[in-house]
Amino acid sequence: MSDKLPSSASVAHADADAGPKLFAPAAARNVADITALLQTHAPKSGRAMEVASGTGQHVVSFAGAMPRLHWQPTDIDPARRASIDAHAAEAGLPNVARAITLDATAADWGERHAGQDLIVLINLLHLISAPAALCAINEMAVALSPGGKLVCYGPFKRNGQLTSAGDARFDAELRTADPEIGYKDSLDMRGWLGNAGLTIIAEVDMPANNLAFIAGKPA
Repeated sequence: MSDKLPSSASVAHADADAGPKLFAPAAARNVADITALLQTHAPKSGRAMEVASGTGQHVVSFAGAMPRLHWQPTDIDPARRASIDAHAAEAGLPNVARAITLDATAADWGERHAGQDLIVLINLLHLISAPAALCAINEMAVALSPGGKLVCYGPFKRNGQLTSAGDARFDAELRTADPEIGYKDSLDMRGWLGNAGLTIIAEVDMPANNLAFIAGKPA
């Protein structure tokens, strides 16, 4: 897709003395819950990729909590890649690689990054169009190793319905800014994951009315 693709941390700021590090309040709020979710569902070791890593706050937490996974952060935006590397350098974790450029919605990247035991995508799907979301899911499925797992977290419609006033307001704001984006439906997600050759393992209700899909690639 274009270089306008938003990162998972679309609202982030830099503190005056933080150098290239960016901070997203939403990431600070949800990082502990997502880390705990991954500790339950992630493989114990192997290769892990975070797609659209944003500021880097998430991947540093994941790598610290799951040291036997080697984490590859990615983002389309150079400022966010610099932030990811700065957070990782400060944490001093040996299992976080330097951030690489990746457009999650581009065709054919899955083959180039094949062999992932875990792929994590946080708060991106509502910021892109349905065709772009479908492309991202298909490419992530290709990149997974047999037996690998995909975790997609974010706000979703539940069986066609927006289930809170806050979600209805945010979805409307997104669609006003760009009619092609907005909340994706859990019904569509089940179909997209299945059509990509993945099996849904769990749908987990998360704090702040978010939802996590855990899907596996058959061994």
